Formats: sequence, structure tokens, C-alpha cells
Amino acid sequence: MMGQQTIVIKLGTSVLTAGDIHLNKPRMVELVRQCAALKLQGHQIVLVSSGAVAAGRSQLAQNVGDSISEKQMLAAIGQGQLIHLWQTLFALYDIPVAQMLLTRADVEHRERYLTARDTLTQLLKHQVIPIINENDAVATTEIKVGDNDNLSAMVAILANANKLVLLTDQVGLFTADPRTNPQAELIAQVHKIDDELRALAGDSGTSLGTGGMATKLQAADIAQRAGIETVIAKGSEADIILKIMNKEALSTTFMRFDAPVEGRKKWLLSAPKSTGTVIVDNGACLAIAQQGASLLAKGVIGVSGCFVRGDLITVTNAQGQAIAKGLCGFSERELDTIKGCHSLDIASALGYKASSVVIHRDDMVLL
Repeated sequence: MMGQQTIVIKLGTSVLTAGDIHLNKPRMVELVRQCAALKLQGHQIVLVSSGAVAAGRSQLAQNVGDSISEKQMLAAIGQGQLIHLWQTLFALYDIPVAQMLLTRADVEHRERYLTARDTLTQLLKHQVIPIINENDAVATTEIKVGDNDNLSAMVAILANANKLVLLTDQVGLFTADPRTNPQAELIAQVHKIDDELRALAGDSGTSLGTGGMATKLQAADIAQRAGIETVIAKGSEADIILKIMNKEALSTTFMRFDAPVEGRKKWLLSAPKSTGTVIVDNGACLAIAQQGASLLAKGVIGVSGCFVRGDLITVTNAQGQAIAKGLCGFSERELDTIKGCHSLDIASALGYKASSVVIHRDDMVLL
């Protein structure tokens, strides 16, 4: 086993309910026992816990529908129940816990991202287990992360984690759907997520959760690029967390990239939504991908979307493939005016002095 690590463990609704519509306390006790064992070994644990809606549903005698407002109501009821249950179970091992409710806005804005990171760092420093969920009771479509798989990847970056564990109702990623194809084989290790691999990811296997294998691949992709190993495994298997740590579990492991991004670029990778797209020529693609260059106006051949100076935009090649994203030094109107211009001609084209680069290398992360 490796030395002391920070491990983010994402617990899906299907894991916490054991496939029922209510939280399964014996299952949760088992998960807590394993987390306590890892704490004794010196590891730091962060939980990203689904289950608030399921907890809320169990508190009401009448049936409740699945509209957004009804789910937000159930989350408002269930969050308190969920954290109280976790608190009670971890207290059996004298381990304090803390609740953190996040939305996309908390990680999309740099200042709030740093605040969340500092809070998480302090909790771990004081041997508290943070229990994190999306703030479903108030989150709207615009500010929702959308699923706890992607949220867990963002949290792993916030926590500077070594490992992200996604516990679900599947053993891992297969070469085909194991529920319908008996010839399907488990993919034990993934070094790079490509389109062929994404095509293998089907829809959610349960009506209880919001994410399927596709969202787990998205989470693994984010974590990989941030230098974090990701493991998908079946949460109902006995001692599954301990087996993962000992590399004994049936699972799919997404190996971390050898050259992880750091600091500000981790934030760019983890959270903000792109507001526009800039299309660049082959020369600019090569300069960005292979020479560590900034993006200059001369290499820009097209602009789309609506953005202002400082917004995050996606850089694509002429075929529409995303190669990078970063903070743009111009608005979409300005960039459309100066596309193809030499840096020395930007000021005359705009009629005022401006930046000489479209996206500086320090504000860019490769995809």
C-alpha cells in the first residue's frame, strides 16, 4: 500500500440505498467502518454523498413526484437527515464530520473556489471528515453541477487528493453492457479516455441516481488531467474501499497523467463553464499543444459564442475538436475584429491599445 493519501469517495444513491428508495443503514455502517479503518492508517477521507432526496422521501408519508421543485423540497428535508445519520455513524468511531453544500458557482468563481479549498484544507488538517453534496435545495439549472460524479472530481481537485473513488452499482467499465451481453469484459485499467471508450458508457442503470457511466468518465477525465487516479467499483462488495486501497478490488482504474496541472490551471480544469469558442488554424494548434505557446490573434480563424474579456473560452481546431480552454484577453466582438492579425497590428485594428495575446499560456489548460 502507498503512504498516507487524501482519498475522495463518492457514494451514489444506489449504493446508499442498496437499490431501495430509502437509505440502507447497514450498508452505511459498513462504509463508515472502512473509512474509520483508513483513518487509522493515516489517510485523509472526504465523502461526496448522494442520498438527500432519498432521505427526504423516507420522511414523508405521501408519494412525491419527480419535478425539480419536488426534488428540491425532498433535498431540503433530507439534507438534515442525511448529515445527522453520517454524524451518528462516524461518532461510533469518535470521528467528527462536517457538512459542505456546494453549487457550480462555488467552484466557478476563483475567490469562492479558494474559500471552499481553504475550508476543506482546514477540516482535513483537524482530522474532520468533510461530507459534501450539491446544494440541491436551492441550486437552479444554471448553477447546478448536475451530478455528484462531476462534483466529486471538482472536490478531488479542491482537496488536492491522490485518489478519487466512485462507488456505484457496477463493478466498473465493461467492453459492452454486462446486463445484456454475457461476453462483456471488465476493463481493468484505462490510460486515456477517448471517443471509443466514451461510446462504451451507457445510460444510468438505476432510476435512483442522476449519473450513469458517462458522467463517471467525465469525472475520471477531469481527475486524470489534474493528476488524480480514479477508481470505479461496486459499492455493495464487502470491504470494497479497503480492497481498492490494497489494489485487490474488481474495478476500473483510470491512471493519473504523469504531468498534472497545478494551482490556477486546476481551477480552470475543474469548474468554469466555457462561454464561447475560438477556432484556430493548424499552426496555432501545434504551437499550443507541442511548443507551450500562448494563443495569438494571428492563429485565430473563427469566433463563436458571447463572452467578454476575462471569460473562459474553448479553443478548437478547424474540425471542431477541443484542444484547450483558457481565460480570453478580448471580448468576442474584439476577437472577431482582430482574428488573423499580427500582434503589432491589434491596436490599429481596434483603435485602442490592447493585449498582445488572446489567451496567455498561464491562463490556459490543454485538453
